[in-house]
Amino acid sequence: MHLRTPGRPIALLASLALILAACSSAATASPGGGGASASPAGGASASPAGGASASPAASESMGAEPSASAGGGDVDLTGVEVTVGSKEFTEQLILGEITKQVLEDAGATVDDQTGLTGSTVVREALTSGEIDMYWEYTGTGWITHLGNEAPVAGAQEQFDAVKEADAANQIVWMDPAPFNNTYAIALASEKATELGVTKLSDLTTVASANADATTLCAAAEFLSRDDGLPGLEEAYGFTFGDNVSELELGLVYTSIDKGDPCTFGEVFATDGRIAGLGLTVLEDDKEFFPSYLPSLNVRQEVFEANPGLADLFAPIAEALDNDTMTGLNAKVDVDGEEPADVAKAFLEEQGLIGG
Repeated sequence: MHLRTPGRPIALLASLALILAACSSAATASPGGGGASASPAGGASASPAGGASASPAASESMGAEPSASAGGGDVDLTGVEVTVGSKEFTEQLILGEITKQVLEDAGATVDDQTGLTGSTVVREALTSGEIDMYWEYTGTGWITHLGNEAPVAGAQEQFDAVKEADAANQIVWMDPAPFNNTYAIALASEKATELGVTKLSDLTTVASANADATTLCAAAEFLSRDDGLPGLEEAYGFTFGDNVSELELGLVYTSIDKGDPCTFGEVFATDGRIAGLGLTVLEDDKEFFPSYLPSLNVRQEVFEANPGLADLFAPIAEALDNDTMTGLNAKVDVDGEEPADVAKAFLEEQGLIGG
């Protein structure tokens, strides 16, 4: 406005100086004002070589200015867009919500693709660039995704092995949480006492004495995985034969509690319904099941563009021990709360968001 005021040369010169300074400052700003546009699929597009290239949004590197988040230190994701996935069962939905809320608290815009069905489906979504990150378990990565037949002894050793091997697929395994959501076989406690079973090797005796009564309920994925039923029967030298009922995972717990239609069932070690229903978990005395530590898996290009993700999620992983994760699962499966509410309460109580 000073430019249109006659007889004020000093004001004119001052205004010109201010305009020139503003233009110079704008020229040094990042293109697009620091924002990033989403890919057509809402995630990241695949590269011609078959790998996953980072979407413009996910590739926007983090700024150096601190955010208000208490959990991730001085990590600011303002302008970053990422796509978060998860599997469909309770624990994965909670982990997906935790991831989403932590990213949003740090300033990111999140495309929610949680609740995908099956480990293979979610993994393919990650490697194809449809999602940018999700939590995977070390045993699943090693056996199911990388095709190894035998687990690596030791939880840390298993993590190190899968992390190193999967780097060839441009997947980054971030520091794992300390809880171990391994597979297990469980039954009603009264039935366990009746049959005199405390460990998996006892099933050999039970199966030989009464094969028809040795029944199993399990979800489809467990029935076909090498680290599931086929490998379990081979390792322990018995078989359930045709006495297997395929159910949705959530129905397995109530089914074995009632003993109908099966006595034994596939469970996850950190599932809150084990304690809620008073089930007995059989000891894996031959240590067949691998270690299943959860780690946030991130596409390499996304991680390299946003290295602050490591600092952002380190305190999240550290806070998720066995008792904590089991308790969070129970809030959903036993108390009927929503995964999003459970995740938010956990993060706020731990001071990991909203600081």
